[in-house]
Amino acid sequence: MILESKTSPVQNVPISADMDFLTNEISKYAKLKKQEVQSFQAREEFRKEFVGNVAHELKTPLFTVQGYISTLLDGAMNDPEVLKKYLKRADKGVERLIYIVQDLDMITKIEFGESKLETSNFDVFGLIHNVFEELEMRAKKKKIALSLENSGQTKLIVHADRERIQQVLTNLVVNSIKYGHINGTTEISVETLGDYKIVVRVTDNGEGIEEEHIPRLFERFYRVDKSGARSEGGSGLGLSIVKHIIDAHQENIFVDSKYGIGSEFSFTLPTELS
Repeated sequence: MILESKTSPVQNVPISADMDFLTNEISKYAKLKKQEVQSFQAREEFRKEFVGNVAHELKTPLFTVQGYISTLLDGAMNDPEVLKKYLKRADKGVERLIYIVQDLDMITKIEFGESKLETSNFDVFGLIHNVFEELEMRAKKKKIALSLENSGQTKLIVHADRERIQQVLTNLVVNSIKYGHINGTTEISVETLGDYKIVVRVTDNGEGIEEEHIPRLFERFYRVDKSGARSEGGSGLGLSIVKHIIDAHQENIFVDSKYGIGSEFSFTLPTELS
């Protein structure tokens, strides 16, 4: 009986081709894993920085409140004038804590889709006038003039979440006032972009922003002026909230600033739905 030798199918495949394919796949895998590690490291760095910022922002008003209350308990409360003054200062510290917690809660809900947009048609000019009325006294304290470039136009209907867009405008104007010069100006203008979009611009002639800071402006707690901004109060989350709200509308926000000249924040909105 003669046995026939059978050739394995593997022997018909060129070894060099197999090795090239394997080397290529390993290279792709290694590159993918490297990118994953770098992404993880970046996220971890962001997490550490964020936790540190939250701790710092909460620590400042907490220690302030604790200091005033401890002083009162140590005997200062027996002086009615000191008692009233320290209680007022402690109340401001608690108020700032509330701002921080509320703003963090809002951002988290928007990120996880727990805060749904309630969109409707509304007049954007009417909304701008409301924001100006609310911030009129704050602007007067720094002698900053609030103006609407399209003052001759009576109505322009957009489709968005009215309450959220009011918060966007309020945060941008407050920021403009905070970093504005005495006797300066803050102007809002509205332009149409084709048939279905508008762009809202908030422009000032204040301090302006150095170019190196612009990419990080919308990060939580990021401050261009580490000391001055904190003395003005607020949660340090204003611009981050603005970005989250505009992103939730699937619209865009832009920054154009020149240090020492001024800044312009602009964002798009859709026009009314028929």
